Amino acid sequence: MRPRSQRTIRRPVVVSGTGYWTGCSNRVELLPATAGAGVVFVRGDRPVPVRIAGLVENRVDAVNRTTIAFGGVQVQMVEHCLSALAGLGVDCCVVRLSAEEMPGLDGSALAFVEAIEEAGCENLAAPIAPLVVEETIRMVDGPAWVEAGPPRFAGLSVEYELDYGPGPIGRQTLALRITPENYRAELAAARTFISVADAEKLRAAGLGLTVTRQDLLVFGPDGPIENPLRWPDECVRHKVLDLVGDLALTGRPIHAHVRAARSGHRLNAALAAALLAADGDRAGARRRASA
Repeated sequence: MRPRSQRTIRRPVVVSGTGYWTGCSNRVELLPATAGAGVVFVRGDRPVPVRIAGLVENRVDAVNRTTIAFGGVQVQMVEHCLSALAGLGVDCCVVRLSAEEMPGLDGSALAFVEAIEEAGCENLAAPIAPLVVEETIRMVDGPAWVEAGPPRFAGLSVEYELDYGPGPIGRQTLALRITPENYRAELAAARTFISVADAEKLRAAGLGLTVTRQDLLVFGPDGPIENPLRWPDECVRHKVLDLVGDLALTGRPIHAHVRAARSGHRLNAALAAALLAADGDRAGARRRASA
């Protein structure tokens, strides 16, 4: 299979909104980038702009979101933007921010997808080197696990099982081949979800004070409150959306079949790091064999 060209967006576009955690407004510019640039977040609000590559090596621990940092400066909740870029096959993009947290919007990646589609995409004069998984790698944390095995297609496919036990979310499963068309139709609009009890705990801690029940799915005993579902299985779709964004921290398109159960941001990122390490080991072995 011939490698495809790296891709960027054709022109700048803007997505604006408020961060869930900080409550700060953010104007996010998506800008074209040159070949080899990857996805780079730029804190334009700093006295000297700080560039942070969207890579797993820059990930820092954060609850219920993916955060990257460099030189003591961070960008919070990057997973939805990364997911939209990866889902639509955009390899190189500068994401310039006016605050530290990406806007939560409606809890999905839809606004980023619509902005990318408005900008259009174009090929760059350099091939992309996909990360092709040759042997299954599995990460486990109690009942949660995620694994990547050899691809079933030329690209990424995912099987995810979500199980919240008795209640309105329950058990949901989704199997999907990740193509730009499938991403746009099946994942982009799937929203972040939380229980009403967890939402109240966050507000009591002074977090999420600007977030309303229309900004994401807040589940009570009988289902989402004041916000209808877009799909009966919207929650598992959002988990797959997050998984695509977290795996984008490899900085390369992934050719693999990924299976997961109850996996979240931390375990997803651990898999991304393990895939890069295994790929580096294989590349080193090939160099030694040819020496």
